[in-house]
Amino acid sequence: MRLANLLKTAVLFLLLAAIAAPADAQRNRKDDKPEPAYPNATREDPDPKQSRRMQSKVKKMYELSQEDNPTATEAAALEVLESKLSTPYEKSLASQIIAVSYIDRDDYDSAVTYFEKALQENGLPNDSHYQIMYQIAQLHMSDERYDQALAYLDRFFTETRSEKAEALAIKGNILYRLERFPEAIDTLSKAIAATEEPQSSWYQLLMAAYADTEQFDKAGEVAEQLLQKDPNDKALIRNLASIYINADLNDKALVLLEGAKAKGLLTEERDYRQLYQLYHFAEKEPQAIATIQEGLDKGILKPSLEVYRTMAEANYFSENIPAAIEAYKKAAAFAQDGEISLNLARVLYEEARWNEAKASAKEALAKGIRRPGDAHIVLGGAELELGNRAAAIAAYREAAKYPETENNARAWLKSAGVK
Repeated sequence: MRLANLLKTAVLFLLLAAIAAPADAQRNRKDDKPEPAYPNATREDPDPKQSRRMQSKVKKMYELSQEDNPTATEAAALEVLESKLSTPYEKSLASQIIAVSYIDRDDYDSAVTYFEKALQENGLPNDSHYQIMYQIAQLHMSDERYDQALAYLDRFFTETRSEKAEALAIKGNILYRLERFPEAIDTLSKAIAATEEPQSSWYQLLMAAYADTEQFDKAGEVAEQLLQKDPNDKALIRNLASIYINADLNDKALVLLEGAKAKGLLTEERDYRQLYQLYHFAEKEPQAIATIQEGLDKGILKPSLEVYRTMAEANYFSENIPAAIEAYKKAAAFAQDGEISLNLARVLYEEARWNEAKASAKEALAKGIRRPGDAHIVLGGAELELGNRAAAIAAYREAAKYPETENNARAWLKSAGVK
């Protein structure tokens, strides 16, 4: 897990800073003490006192912590932790080292337990103390314990009075996962404002939070800012196109996707599908047809019910009826029910292709449709045009059995003098 590896690296860095030398060397460094990471912390920064009688054990614990032997490290650290001679600083340090040894063994629950023990002993300097608190929150988050992660982060912010951008971003992420979207928006906005180089993932979360609260205009603004930084980010282009569509800004979505296509960024099936569907919805049928055909020719689009149905509809509305009929036939081959066959039967009937209309209507009924009466009406009309009066009457009588076509069927039967 990437997060766990990052946590381990951060913890080991802290250990090096905390145990880098014995007590004498630490005293020599007091004059060179760096600026505190949390200068406004409410906790009084303790003096890291060490016991002379524990120096050898602490040194052994530290040396083992630098080796790839977490079991031996834990044993040495437990000696320090359980000794009555150890100072709070040494107990906190030992707990911290044990926690790291559990990270080495991918046991994050135990790691959290010992990190908490390090906080309870209350012996580490503020920089290490609060970094541990921060890391506990991250470990809870990595295991999707969002409530516990948020509790530790809130404690971290309260006690440090910090406004660190990275911590705010993590809190925003947690709030988003808890579906507390307004709070997530507020926190992520603060995180972005708190640094000159916010991470793109923060913007992505903010964009998602706006979208989940149906603030598509603001989600679009965030996505546009990101796209200015990386105009060729295909995933971002897809997301922004979806935001535009949800905001009923289909024209903007089309311009965006057309630009991406011109750059050669639309290389996947879902890209072409989104583009031709937008063309079709905008009644730009020639462009929809061309996009589908190009996708099929390039092998990006796979033959399917949805592809050929859209191709059929686009050709029909473009009054290219022969092409519509061919596309409907291809779509029908993929269909599990008879709805496409019924549409094909209607178009064939309009084109006076009676035998084909009759066959398609029968196929629709055989495969099953929502409104069987409609197929019987088409079938009755085709039979009548073919001179099969008895078959036409039988079809209209069937149509009269269904509420959707009962009135029309009975009207025809009455006009034909059929009881």
